[in-house]
Amino acid sequence: MQPTKKPKVKICCIQSTGEAWTAIRYGASALGLVSEMPSGPGPIPDALIAEIARAIPPGVSRFLLTSKTSARAIIDQQKAAGVDTLQLVDRVDLSVYDAIRQSLPGIQIVQVIHVTGSDAVDLAAEVSSRVDALLLDSGNPSARELGGTGRLHDWLISRKIREAAEVPVFLAGGLNPRNVAEAVERVSPYGIDVCSGLRIGSRLDERLLAAFFDALEKSQPG
Repeated sequence: MQPTKKPKVKICCIQSTGEAWTAIRYGASALGLVSEMPSGPGPIPDALIAEIARAIPPGVSRFLLTSKTSARAIIDQQKAAGVDTLQLVDRVDLSVYDAIRQSLPGIQIVQVIHVTGSDAVDLAAEVSSRVDALLLDSGNPSARELGGTGRLHDWLISRKIREAAEVPVFLAGGLNPRNVAEAVERVSPYGIDVCSGLRIGSRLDERLLAAFFDALEKSQPG
């Protein structure tokens, strides 16, 4: 799928309604709300996820990051959270996608592909027809490391996935104001996803946000 000229920006690991509005003010078109995870930064209680999701205005996508792998558990999480997008950070059986579609019509499904090697290309091809988008990250599922690592991965592999995919592709993994322009140039993703690269400790930093969007704007032709 051909990317848009200017990628969408998803700010992940949102911790409060205040952070949500800060990210929106700077230009985020999607926000990530992280539920219980086996590792990584950013998980918040389910009740807080629902509270933040209710405060996010129309036009801004609300992503629920879930590590659950059964259809029933994922469906129940979505219903409690009230989000419009499910980001599945672990591998699931192909039947899970069908069950989610049947129970949650209109809810977007984004599958995370952990780019640990060239096998990620085949995995992306296997699932892309079942989801609304792919998100390429730098985790290590075999070690239950499902995102939020702050590490880069091989953008050449990400580029191959993006070129072959029939659905939009988000790029994540170690992005920050210093490297986002290069990442966009090399991968040309539909969207970019960032968490730790915009934080000082656990706090979303406005100076980093401003620098990130400035670097992204300067990377665009014309």
